[in-house]
Amino acid sequence: MAHLHPCLPALLRCIALAAALSTAPVAAADGTTSLAGRLAEIRELNKYVPGRALPILLAMEQEGRGAALRERIEFLNQLSNGYYGLGKLEEAGAVADELVAIGRSRNNKVALAKGLLRKAYIAYRRSELAESHQLAWEAERLAYTTDDSDLKVWATISSGESFKEEGNFPKALERLQAAAALARRHGDPIQIVMSLNALIGLYEQMREYDKGFEALAEAIEAAQKTNSPGRMATLKHAEYGLAAATGQYGRGLKALLESLAIERSLGAHASAAYSLVNLSDCYLKLRDYRNAARYAEQTVTAARALNDAGLEATARLNLGQAYLATGRLAEGKRHIEAGMTAYENLGDQPQLQAVLVEYGQALERAGDLPGALRAYHRERKISNALFEKRRQRAVLDLQAKYETEKKQRQIELLRSENEVNRLQQRVWWLLAAVFGLASVVVGLLYRKVRQANAKLYEKNRELKQQSVLDPLTGLYNRRHFLEYMRAMPQPGLQAAAAEQCGALFLLDVDHFKHINDTWGHAAGDAVLTAMSASLREILRETDMIVRWGGEEFLAFLPAIPRAGLDEVAQRILAGISAVRIAHGGHSLSVNVSIGFAPFPLCCGGQMLPWERAVNMVDMALYLAKSHGRNRAYGVQGFGDPAQVCVEEIEQNLERAWRAGQVNLSVVLGNQQELRASA
Repeated sequence: MAHLHPCLPALLRCIALAAALSTAPVAAADGTTSLAGRLAEIRELNKYVPGRALPILLAMEQEGRGAALRERIEFLNQLSNGYYGLGKLEEAGAVADELVAIGRSRNNKVALAKGLLRKAYIAYRRSELAESHQLAWEAERLAYTTDDSDLKVWATISSGESFKEEGNFPKALERLQAAAALARRHGDPIQIVMSLNALIGLYEQMREYDKGFEALAEAIEAAQKTNSPGRMATLKHAEYGLAAATGQYGRGLKALLESLAIERSLGAHASAAYSLVNLSDCYLKLRDYRNAARYAEQTVTAARALNDAGLEATARLNLGQAYLATGRLAEGKRHIEAGMTAYENLGDQPQLQAVLVEYGQALERAGDLPGALRAYHRERKISNALFEKRRQRAVLDLQAKYETEKKQRQIELLRSENEVNRLQQRVWWLLAAVFGLASVVVGLLYRKVRQANAKLYEKNRELKQQSVLDPLTGLYNRRHFLEYMRAMPQPGLQAAAAEQCGALFLLDVDHFKHINDTWGHAAGDAVLTAMSASLREILRETDMIVRWGGEEFLAFLPAIPRAGLDEVAQRILAGISAVRIAHGGHSLSVNVSIGFAPFPLCCGGQMLPWERAVNMVDMALYLAKSHGRNRAYGVQGFGDPAQVCVEEIEQNLERAWRAGQVNLSVVLGNQQELRASA
């Protein structure tokens, strides 16, 4: 069930844009309000109701284009924002180009930064994320060469949002906290609301909900000082996002209904559309499918009027979920597929992954098991790609940290060497009188170098350990397993027929998404930690246990009797089911589904590479999940080599099993459902 709220990047940028560069109204000599004053007065209207603000701006266009440079820049800034708010991207881009041209021809950094930020938002709306991020970062650099504090806050928020969209949460947190600190120093409540609203959205994605609620309380206090209902409506969206993430659906529904009432009273149709889509999401979580469908249908109509593809995609996903839950399968699938296609076009892979999980669960509940299996395969492919991307980013961060520390150590060693040289010069001059003292000094310096080398060795060992272990569970990570298998000698054909063999077991926690949705992500982390401890007890010290990704674990047993694989699977099923996890006053327990096979695998004299063996085990795992969960399917061997085709087996394991091409064993668990007790 997908939800959107103004702390998402595109809407946050509109909020930041509309509140930037506020100027108090100034009376002209004839008693009328100056152009600067009228632009300041229209800024809030342009933010929330661009349809009413744009005609006013167009009426003063001749005056604005002929005004002094500072007023002309602000007029063009507001005009581009008005076009952007109504989805007129071509017109908004043309005005943004005017700002850039003024900035370059007049060497005016304020105009240039504003124009680049406008172009960044337009590029984002067109799904050109890489260009959008580069423009935002260049605008931030320019903003800090000016003395315009409002522009600095605006640009810093946009920079932080760009890092968040890249998945670089540490850098995003640094920039958004800097924006909040800058806003607090200036004491402007509007700037404080803007920066904290962006920070709340980041805390929600990072699952640091306590910090999100703290920032929300501070933002609400600042919003009350602005006397702006629109600001309060924006924070109601942020409150809904935190409430929904922590299972407080009643609080979230109340916040959304209050926000919708405010937005409709203001005529803020764009913000009201986001309230509608969030209401449909909230009612889905409450299983009120009639209201969920009603609000989703209203959102689709509003999104088309606003020319907002992302909003329409989210509404279609919610509408499809509601239809599936009420038995309208064909319509539900059509809307969900349309929504996922839009997310693919927008490049939002994390959101698409979450949608595929929910889609697969909805199809499974509706009895469409083949469709659910296809959805699970698509989700797993995206999950693996995202996991690899995050892993690479973590390795790069560790390398950067190591290089920084290495340079610092080199500087310290260089300083030590310079000190040694100076001491040596003094020793030569005083050699006859202080030879004994010089010997002591040299000894101390030698010990210092040895200590520095020992610390360097320990730091290198620590970095190597961090690169092969999963930080949550302490198990080996996927990278270590891949390097181990690539370095392991390829076993011969005789190993495939020996009584002693290796084995691969791939485990997946059943209903893990339900655990996160019901008891929160902290409960999910507690389940994964408890599972890793249980697997260490169930398996031997010589067995390699790996955090394969998300809620999946892989165990590689280097030596085991070939006839004992089913017994190991039964021991794992029973051992995991017996684990009790205490969390939040509840005692949780879970089941797992397992796919397994001996290693190496041989078919008709052909030794399967370890990658294909892992893929075969993965297919057995999904067969276990699609046949009821809490069970294990094991690939024990293959049929007549003359009739067996490994490629066909890899295409559809279940069909190959039923055709006699592959021999599977089935091990059933004792308990079939997720359990929790107070």
